[in-house]
Amino acid sequence: MAESLLRFVDVAQEHPSKREAKARTTDFQEIYEDYLRPKAAEQAARCSQCGVPFCQIHCPLHNNIPDWLKMTAEGRLDEAYEISSATNNMPEICGRICPQDRLCEGNCVIEKGFESVTIGAIERYITDTAWDKGWVTPPSPKRELSQSIGIVGAGPGGMAAAEELRRLGYQVVVYDRYDRVGGLLIYGIPNFKLEKEIVRRRADLLRDGGVRFQLDFEVGRDASLQELREKHSAILIATGVYKARDAALPGVGLGNIIQSMTFLTASNRKGLGDSVAQFESGELDASGKRVLVLGGGDTAMDCVRTAVRQGAKSVKCLYRRDRPNMPGSMREVEHAQEEGVEFVWLTAPEAYLGDDVVRGVRAVRIRLGAPDATGRQTPEIVAGSSHEIEADLVIKALGFDPEDLPTLFAEPGLSVTGWGTIGIDFRTKMTNLDGVFAAGDIVRGASLVVWAVRDGRDAAASIHSFLQKKLAGQPNESNDPERGGSSDKGKSTKRASRRRVHQSVD
Repeated sequence: MAESLLRFVDVAQEHPSKREAKARTTDFQEIYEDYLRPKAAEQAARCSQCGVPFCQIHCPLHNNIPDWLKMTAEGRLDEAYEISSATNNMPEICGRICPQDRLCEGNCVIEKGFESVTIGAIERYITDTAWDKGWVTPPSPKRELSQSIGIVGAGPGGMAAAEELRRLGYQVVVYDRYDRVGGLLIYGIPNFKLEKEIVRRRADLLRDGGVRFQLDFEVGRDASLQELREKHSAILIATGVYKARDAALPGVGLGNIIQSMTFLTASNRKGLGDSVAQFESGELDASGKRVLVLGGGDTAMDCVRTAVRQGAKSVKCLYRRDRPNMPGSMREVEHAQEEGVEFVWLTAPEAYLGDDVVRGVRAVRIRLGAPDATGRQTPEIVAGSSHEIEADLVIKALGFDPEDLPTLFAEPGLSVTGWGTIGIDFRTKMTNLDGVFAAGDIVRGASLVVWAVRDGRDAAASIHSFLQKKLAGQPNESNDPERGGSSDKGKSTKRASRRRVHQSVD
């Protein structure tokens, strides 16, 4: 038995086959091939079944990773899928896009010296096999409940909550401003990381289970938040954050300076077969252009790799810190470098140059000084280091902030934090409005898909508890000011400000 737990000593880490960079940059297909069954079992057997599974602890969903690795190693894939799906509503998506190198795999106890177990690839393999075998079934409640839940936002958080609530028997309606279900999974993440069919089949599964979607629907335009509250027993706000951060630099009004989501949405719509006028005119097409992307997060990586596939003449990524301090996945940086992207480290933009359209960026060199309050070294400008970087298209990937939801939703009483995120009672996930909950990026700030799934699941559990207590005539702690409930607007906002988890993507 001891020998079987030391397979990592003799079996090297091996990811699924990755297509050569020259071939994969000619299309938008996923870059990894599927594991063959023997190889998946061999790699899963590298797990040491350690007594303290740091992989599980550092997974936002606390997935039972050692258990489903053991099932995979033993060929018991149906059981592996049952364990995996018990804690994750979309494991095949997380297996593809989670930054495992910073989460589960980055905390694998055998990583030092032997390289981590390929957890993400095995997670994807398990669930893709489950889809092929017909093991993935729609949510099927044991009994139907009369209460209805309205969910604002059809992204990963909203989808996860919808599935959990539907399994409990609630009548669930999901509202979304876009014309397809998935949010950033559809319009923000490129196909080479997540093929849209993967998202579509999840959406179809929810529909088959009785979840209703009202698309092209904007709260504040088609109905106010108050009107939705009157229509449903509870509301969950899971809109995400899409308001792009900007850098107020000279020349910002020049042509061919665009935001990352504008660029990525156009590219994804084009791939879905939609007509995109700005893409057809060449305004949002990187073909033949010298592209410069500002930022160092995963969105920046999506932009540089998309530009390469569109046929850009050259692609550079400008980031004010060094590689070890990048907030994005190191694996994504590696993919980008393989595909010909040039990284310009320790450099920051100072001004955009050009007449009507941009012709370049004036930039300065940066050195990292003393750590700031967050522990990160403070960027300091190197005197006399100003220089020009040529560019025909500049894409700003500087992160995202929340929109002004109280105004957008025509609900001025909705409490927000100093960051503009929605203030909630973190024990109950309820806002200061009775029966209105919030989850995902709109609460924690721009973060990861896996955190949105976790928040959606937690919010669904809180909504269920709230409605069951209400049905039984019991007081809900979340509405009791004596217990610090969310009806205390000021306390809710301060609590949210203190406990909000924010992922920097500068």
